[in-house]
Amino acid sequence: MARVLIVDDAAFMRISIKNTLSKNGYEIAGEAENGLVAIEKYKELKPDITTMDITMPEMNGLDALKAIIAIDPHAQIIMVSAMGQEAMVRDAVLSGAKGFIVKPFKEEGLLSAVKKLG
Repeated sequence: MARVLIVDDAAFMRISIKNTLSKNGYEIAGEAENGLVAIEKYKELKPDITTMDITMPEMNGLDALKAIIAIDPHAQIIMVSAMGQEAMVRDAVLSGAKGFIVKPFKEEGLLSAVKKLG
């Protein structure tokens, strides 16, 4: 089963994503609370899939996405955005994101996005 890196500055969101994926057979490779940590964790853990929040301190998800794609053009990254961030989601997809989910997400929406990637 795929190994997932969860990136979100809100601990409760990381827990929510982790619980949903864990109980559905996904292995949680690691977690990161901002884009800078996400890049380091990505290099260290080499996850199969990464969920990436867009709005975070230190470095946002869009910049982290671009940095990770530069390291690994085949990175499987799903952007997680709040309502009203459609322009950023479009930028993310153009920059290499493989999918996106909108917060607050439904369990099925998260699982559907992750299953598409493996």
